[in-house]
Amino acid sequence: MAIGKLGYQFAKHSTTFKEDLMSDSDLTEGREMRRKLLGDAYVDNAAATTYKNPMMEKFIDLVSETVFGRLWTRPGLDLKTRTLITVISDASTGRKPELAVHLRMARRQGWTEDELTEAILHLLGYVGAPLVRDAMLVAAKVFEDLRTEGS
Repeated sequence: MAIGKLGYQFAKHSTTFKEDLMSDSDLTEGREMRRKLLGDAYVDNAAATTYKNPMMEKFIDLVSETVFGRLWTRPGLDLKTRTLITVISDASTGRKPELAVHLRMARRQGWTEDELTEAILHLLGYVGAPLVRDAMLVAAKVFEDLRTEGS
């Protein structure tokens, strides 16, 4: 290890991207958590479509390790609460594709359509009607898809 100007340690010889960033246990736990939150069918479908590309595979591995392997596994909040926080964050920032994914997670964790709808509507006075309208349109589509899928 080399010591930088500010006292940080740096590896003298870089390894591969995956070795530098990935912790096997965090990646494994993250993959398990992602399946728990989204279900096997959803994860398998995403792997065969969205994440089939090698570039996107790197992305989902990093997300699985860091977001699902470290954040979602932290103590202090249950998964149901974490899903609601994530839905509210997505709706508040206009992240429609992520909102669709996280609404699925929230339903799998026990939130009802009515509860999620009310949570999104509650944002009206804080983030404005356009973001809430967009979130409601996403939610309506996700809820309909889930009913069609029998989830």
